[in-house]
Amino acid sequence: MKEIDFLRIISNTLQNNKYLGDDCAYLEDLDIYITQDTLVEDVHFTMNTISAYELGIKSIAVNLSDLASCAALPKYLTISLSLPKTINNNFIKEFYNGVNTMCQQYKTKVVGGDLTKSEKIIISICAIGKKIAKYKAARQLARPNDIIITTGPHGESAAGLKLLPQKTPFTSKHLTPEPRVELGIKLGQICTRDFAMMDTSDGLADALYKIATESKVKLSVDFSKIPFNPKLKEYFSIDYKKLILWGGEDYELVACIKESDYNRLDKNKFFKIGTVTEKSGTGFVMIKDKKNEYTINEKTFDENSYKHFEE
Repeated sequence: MKEIDFLRIISNTLQNNKYLGDDCAYLEDLDIYITQDTLVEDVHFTMNTISAYELGIKSIAVNLSDLASCAALPKYLTISLSLPKTINNNFIKEFYNGVNTMCQQYKTKVVGGDLTKSEKIIISICAIGKKIAKYKAARQLARPNDIIITTGPHGESAAGLKLLPQKTPFTSKHLTPEPRVELGIKLGQICTRDFAMMDTSDGLADALYKIATESKVKLSVDFSKIPFNPKLKEYFSIDYKKLILWGGEDYELVACIKESDYNRLDKNKFFKIGTVTEKSGTGFVMIKDKKNEYTINEKTFDENSYKHFEE
């Protein structure tokens, strides 16, 4: 069974499911955003390729990235660890040194959690952020004539994963990603109406497709405008384009905003990669690459997207 089937069952089973659907839930009565992510040993990481300190950093980063995708200000964290009996005191110390590094950098606090025994390391973190933008950011808010922007290069994290354990120009992007909290907040401050935004934790093409389908629009993207590290071509001369589109774990932001709002942004930090149009045809996303066109529809999305419950 696919992840989407599980999500559909959950949504249909719960009597009140209005907060489901985005990476973060906005709780109006508390004026906060809340999100939760879980990392599992030998699924999301292996201890022979990442240190406990790096794991602490990455565990926080993936949650703060969700808050960034809602233009929220990170405030509090709870951390639940399920650990095998072989774990020693040094792992705990170094893991929380990594957590503390992120807390200091992003001015957030750990306020609780849980410790349990398990066969493998399982890290589950809940992050709470404060709504500070006037308007809402969510994946279903793209509109025709919007500009599609992203905050940085894609493909590096997937490249870093493929090349582990050797050190490459892409290693840090995979092991210690930087959530785009400041840029998410900047977009929230600049935008003059509700707008669509996601992070690219599951890949750039994944985010584009989900925004298009949820918003019921078509996204047209110029591949040549997508920022990426030229060294990708040196390491992956054949597959570098697939890494850029489908690699995942880059934790950049993708947003669809008014052109007048885009014109107020720093073009060295926010890169225009395409435009939003009315939905037409069978594809939701059209990638134009020189003379070629690549359509992302349900079939191509299913073939290329990350599947949590398949080998």
